[in-house]
Formats: sequence, C-alpha cells, structure tokens
Amino acid sequence: MIRLIWTVSVHTRYFLRRYMPTNILLDAIRTRRRGLKWGIPAMLLAVPYLLIANVCVQLIDDGAPGWLHLAVLWAIWNMLKMLWIGPVSAVLLIRARVRESITARRERASSPGEADVAEERSVVDAIDIR
Repeated sequence: MIRLIWTVSVHTRYFLRRYMPTNILLDAIRTRRRGLKWGIPAMLLAVPYLLIANVCVQLIDDGAPGWLHLAVLWAIWNMLKMLWIGPVSAVLLIRARVRESITARRERASSPGEADVAEERSVVDAIDIR
C-alpha cells in the first residue's frame, strides 16, 4: 500500500513539474543564468492569481459550488510561488554575479603574469635572432 502511494505521489510530482505553466516558468527562472533577471518581474504574476482567488471567494459567498474552494487554494498557492521567486532569484543572481566577478578577478590576476612571461619570451627570442 505504501509503495502504491509512493509511486502515485512520484508520478503526480513529475506531471506537475513537467506540465504546469507556473512550474515550467519557475524552473526556467531558477535553472538558467539569464533567467534569473526575470524573477522580480515574475512576481507581478501573483496579481492575477490573487484576483482569481478573490473572485472565487466572492462567488462562494454568493452561493457558488463548494469545489471553488479548490480553485482558491490553487490560486493562492500559485500566488505564493510567484511572490517567492522574486527574492530567491535576486539572491541567486547576486550569488552568480559575485562568482563571475571572482572568476574575472582571478583571470585578470593570472593574465598579467602570463603576459609578462610571454613578453620575456619575445624579448629573449628577439635577442637570439640578432
């Protein structure tokens, strides 16, 4: 029984990660360096989800079917995901830029030494030719 529940949960998670638009967007933002800059603007997508939740709550108060509670939960969950990706992507972007600047600084620090060695070799080669 536990194995069946585990298998169903794994397949459900796979389906949701693979085919739900918000999960696809969040994966694109988090996994690509160029996607990190879109985290803050993606927070704006929380607004439509908040509006959907608000409309569904108003409909429920007016006597709509109870299954709309699921739509409210879905909209609030997606709103929270969109709000959360902004700060997360900002932190990941800062970390990536710091890592890139450290790498660039190391390359610049090692480049003059290599350039000096190359200049010395060219000077020695020029002296040998004469």
